Amino acid sequence: MNKEQSPFEKFSNWLKQSVGLKLTTITVLMLLLLIPSSMIKSIISERKNLNRSVLQEVSSKWANEQQINGPVLTIPLLYEYHDKENETVQQIKNLYILPETLKINGDVEPKTLKRGIYEVVVYRSNLKVSGKFDLNAKIDKSGLKEIQFDKAFVSIGISDLRGIEELIELNWGKEKLRVQAGSRLPEMMRSGVSIDIPNLAEDYTQELNFSFDLNLQGSQNLSFIPVGGTSEVQLKSPWPSPSFNGNFIPKTREVSDEGFTANWKALLLNRNYPQSWVNRNMGKRMQESSFGVDLIMPLDDYQKATRSSKYAVMTIALIFLVFFLVEILNGKKIHPFQYTLVGLTLCLFYVLLISISEHTNFNIAYLISASVSCLLISLYSTSVFKSFKFTGILTSTILGIYTFLFVTLQLADYALLMGSIGLTLILAITMYFTRNINWYKLQVRAE
Repeated sequence: MNKEQSPFEKFSNWLKQSVGLKLTTITVLMLLLLIPSSMIKSIISERKNLNRSVLQEVSSKWANEQQINGPVLTIPLLYEYHDKENETVQQIKNLYILPETLKINGDVEPKTLKRGIYEVVVYRSNLKVSGKFDLNAKIDKSGLKEIQFDKAFVSIGISDLRGIEELIELNWGKEKLRVQAGSRLPEMMRSGVSIDIPNLAEDYTQELNFSFDLNLQGSQNLSFIPVGGTSEVQLKSPWPSPSFNGNFIPKTREVSDEGFTANWKALLLNRNYPQSWVNRNMGKRMQESSFGVDLIMPLDDYQKATRSSKYAVMTIALIFLVFFLVEILNGKKIHPFQYTLVGLTLCLFYVLLISISEHTNFNIAYLISASVSCLLISLYSTSVFKSFKFTGILTSTILGIYTFLFVTLQLADYALLMGSIGLTLILAITMYFTRNINWYKLQVRAE
């Protein structure tokens, strides 16, 4: 005679066999596992910020990013006016003249410096700067008393003076002039060098050629202000991962594993300031026209780790789906605690990835982390499933997920496309294997 079950026993059996409740439990577990996955993102962010602080510290001791501005010729003008009381008032105004042509040819030699486990990209550059000034500038002669040629000077802006490796000598016409430290145009160039120009009165209204060499070291970025009526910049470097930025992109460029070459050309009409002006601050407009190149690490490890962590939810959901389908198709009861252990193992993958990648190549770190995660889950599932068939399916799924994620990380420009295609395939496969399941009559058989 069968013993009639009590209401409590019936409720207990319903809890064990309810598919809806099982799905709800799995969903809640997935949401709870978002907490450690978000903590992983904060760990990656913390390590990335530490890397950035080390980069700034090393750069500050080597030399920071470098920007070349100028040369700019400044000629003081003495004006004389009469005020309301008919008294004579004198005022000094500066006439600023930019080069008619500017050419810069440079070699950039990169170097990586290590601080602990971190690497920083720095460089040494050899720049040859040349061009010519057209000194026939138009000025307002109303009230002009004197053009103070004897006080004229040329300014060259260099954003970090610590990067200057050798003395700068300006070839001005037929003369060689030594430079002086410090910028006399702080509103236009916060730091730089200045050169007093002798005998300018004799050369005024003519064209004057100039040239100088600039051996400069810096970190990560090298940029220029196109002060020439026609500005041409040519750079070459053995660094294989440049990022061209600023208001102008190179007219021509070649990038390969052996390095890059790039050529820029900017015209007077391409920028928002004139060739000469009097007593106006054009510093902001000049900064807006800058362009240059960054020497970047190709898709650094922290960026890859951050991108991989964004797929944590998808990875956990797919592995939980395999476990759930095993329950449904094989009738094997799996406890929520076992789901939790598997989910934590999947989260551990990202911790291993970021910690190992700081000491070795990212691809090697990914292989080690994925292998450890896959091995732990596969061995554990063998005892849970009691079936080599389902363990093989689970192992294949994990390997497929990690392979898909690795390929997506390598294809930075096609990551969104790869992700959408992968998710579509996963959904299609899931729909195929569950197409014949009657979910209304389905129960998880209790052991």
